[in-house]
Amino acid sequence: MKLYTYFRSSAAFRVRIALNLKGLSYEPVFVHLAKGEHRNADYARVNAQALVPTLELDDGTRLNQSLAIIEYLDEVHRKPALLPDEGKARARVRSLSDLVACEIHPLNNLRVLQHLKRALGQNEDQVNAWYRHWIADGLTKFEAELASGKKGQFCYGDSPTMADCCLVPQIFNAKRYSCELAPYPITMRVFEQCMKLDAFDRAQPAKQPDAE
Repeated sequence: MKLYTYFRSSAAFRVRIALNLKGLSYEPVFVHLAKGEHRNADYARVNAQALVPTLELDDGTRLNQSLAIIEYLDEVHRKPALLPDEGKARARVRSLSDLVACEIHPLNNLRVLQHLKRALGQNEDQVNAWYRHWIADGLTKFEAELASGKKGQFCYGDSPTMADCCLVPQIFNAKRYSCELAPYPITMRVFEQCMKLDAFDRAQPAKQPDAE
């Protein structure tokens, strides 16, 4: 398999974690988002959405959107499971995953931050304030969900799930922007537990060959 990836992309980071948890090897193909390589014609032929990640399977099939890729991997390579078997439990893990991937991340991804600067004339301090606002909004909700849900070492129970694959990259981004994380003790406990695992540690941005 090939994974079209960028070291700082939290969506690609999620998929790197999932591949590592599944013990699946892949060839990384680096797409430099900050240099706009995802908008090149060559990459458009790989992924019409002009986003990373893209996972190219051995038969040439290309999959995109991180949660869809992770769910595919979980269906084809079931162990260790990243989604529980029982329907309500699966919905719970998907809900936590979506809270990060569909509520927090889209407001703070690279193209949104660039638009704030280039089109709307926001300076660096204003952009950082925007970022921190939405991190605080999202993580407050995430913390409340963990406090009221099934207890365990991870987001759902005592083994990593897709929700953990989503949470860890978001915390890395929050740290990069010096967000205040003390108000989220359960969330941070889960993050620290995840980072004890090699699958999460190897996937982090600083350990990618394209890291700058």
